[in-house]
Amino acid sequence: MLSIERHHQSVEDLPYELVERKGVGHPDTMCDAIAERMSRYYARYCLDQFGGVAHHWFDKVTLYGGGADIDYGRGELTQPYRVKVFGKGAFRVGSTEIPLRDLMFQAAADVLTEVTTGFAPDRHLVVELGVVDHQGSGRGVSRYQPATPDDLVPLNAPGLVSNDTNLLHGYAPLSRLETAVMGLENLVNGSDFKKRHPDSGWDVKVFGSRRGDTFSLVVNMPFLAAGIESLDHYWARKAVIQKELEEYTRSLGLDDFTMLMNATDRNGRPYLTALGSVADTGDVGVVGRGNRVNGLITPMRPMSIEAPAGKNPLDHTGKIYNVMAMRLARQVHEQCGGPAQVHIFTSKEAPLERPDEVVVTAPDADEEKVRVLVEAAVAGSGALTAELIQQGITLW
Repeated sequence: MLSIERHHQSVEDLPYELVERKGVGHPDTMCDAIAERMSRYYARYCLDQFGGVAHHWFDKVTLYGGGADIDYGRGELTQPYRVKVFGKGAFRVGSTEIPLRDLMFQAAADVLTEVTTGFAPDRHLVVELGVVDHQGSGRGVSRYQPATPDDLVPLNAPGLVSNDTNLLHGYAPLSRLETAVMGLENLVNGSDFKKRHPDSGWDVKVFGSRRGDTFSLVVNMPFLAAGIESLDHYWARKAVIQKELEEYTRSLGLDDFTMLMNATDRNGRPYLTALGSVADTGDVGVVGRGNRVNGLITPMRPMSIEAPAGKNPLDHTGKIYNVMAMRLARQVHEQCGGPAQVHIFTSKEAPLERPDEVVVTAPDADEEKVRVLVEAAVAGSGALTAELIQQGITLW
C-alpha cells in the first residue's frame, strides 16, 4: 500500500508560479458550500432520527443568480437566487418521511446568509430539487429506499468499502505566493475586516503570479452599492482598502510586488453589487469549478479534480481521502521537514482502511514515522467521517 519517494522539487524552485482563490462569495464557492451543508444537514437529521445515515450525494448543485437594481446609494435584489440540486438520496425510511426539501432549503439559506450582506431567504431564495431515489447498478434496494433504520449506516461502521475509484493529492507547506493569495481573501472576508469596512463585498477573487522573487497580485472585490455615494467616493474607498491589503502583503515578507485591485473598473465603471456577489445579477455557479480542498487553485502543483463537496461522507473516497491526503502531507512536513506530497489511489470496493496505493514524496522522509502516520490516517477514516458530519470541514 505505502511507498516513499525522496526525489522532490519544491514549487519555490520553479522560475514561475500561478495561484488563484475564489472567495466565499463567488458563485462557484457558494455552490461548494451549499452542497456540503446539504450533505451535513441530511446526514445529521438521519443520525438524530434513525441512528444511521442514508446513502446520498448532493454534489451537483448549481446556482443561477438573481436580478438587482443597483446605483450609487442603493442596491436591492429584484429577482431571487435560484439554487438547484441534482443528486440521489432516500426520501423516507420505511414510512417515515425525511424532510428533504426543508433540509435543502435551510442549507442553502444558511450559507447564502453567511456570505452576503442583507440576504433574506424568504424573499431572495428559491430551491429546486432534482433528487431521485433510483437504485444504482449492483446495489440493493436498501441503499436509497431503506425499509427500516437497520438499513442505514451508523458512524464508525466496520467493513465499509470505497464507493468509487479515485485519485487524490495533498501537499505541504504552502508557498509564499499561495500563502499571500489565501491570506488576502481570508483577510477581506474576515469578520474584523467587515466591521472596519462594512461596504466591502464578499465575491473576492485573488490571483497571484511569481517570477523568481517578484510577485504580482490581482484582487477583485465588489463594494456594496448602498454604501457608495458617487464615483469619487468609490475611488477613495478603493484606495483605502488597497493600501490596507498592500500593508498586509508586506507583513508576509513580500517586498517586491505589485497589486492591481478591481481590474474591471479600468473601464471607468465601479464594481458595485447589491448583496456583495455577482450572483446578485445573474451570474452562475457550479460545484467543483473553484478551489481545491486546500482552498486554492494551483496549476503548478499536483491536484485532484474531484468535487468533494456534497458527496456521501461515509464511503466516498473522493471526499474522505481528499481531506486525508492534505492532512497527511502537513503531518509529514511537520515531522520530517522539507516539502511533502501525498498521493492516494483507491479502486471501487477497496476497504476504506486499505487504499490501493499511498505514495508519499518527501526528500527527508523518515520511513517509520511516515508509515505510522499513514496507518493511523487510513485507520481513522471513520473519525474523519464523523468530523465531516458533526463539526464540518471546509472543502474549498
